[in-house]
Amino acid sequence: MEIKQNESTELRPEGSRVMDAPVVTIDMPDFLRQIKDEPTWKNSDRNAMTIYKTAEMRMVLIALHEDAVIEKHLANGVISVQVLDGEINFIVEGESHNLKTGQVIALHRKVPHTVAAIKESVFLLTVANFKDEPI
Repeated sequence: MEIKQNESTELRPEGSRVMDAPVVTIDMPDFLRQIKDEPTWKNSDRNAMTIYKTAEMRMVLIALHEDAVIEKHLANGVISVQVLDGEINFIVEGESHNLKTGQVIALHRKVPHTVAAIKESVFLLTVANFKDEPI
């Protein structure tokens, strides 16, 4: 299996990190520090970082400032959202789910949803795809 790494960019000049390999160890405390130390976090209402990516699964760390909103959208795969820090309002089909640190919500593919940060928050989005559609 080919080991895949991200490319360093102007926003993340520190270099590459492994995105896909037979075994990938994720240092979540380090990523939590990094996501809030980047210029995008300081200049925007959010920041995101893909920390694992294969054809079947993707893991994205997302940080939102208080009152930031990710407008209604849907995912091509089954998703889970785990709040690592803070509190978010996860709105599905008009129903609000108030999620705090340590709580998780899961949705089937293509279910429209909105995410609003009640306070500064970081969550882990996992998207799984077991059908032949790209995620």
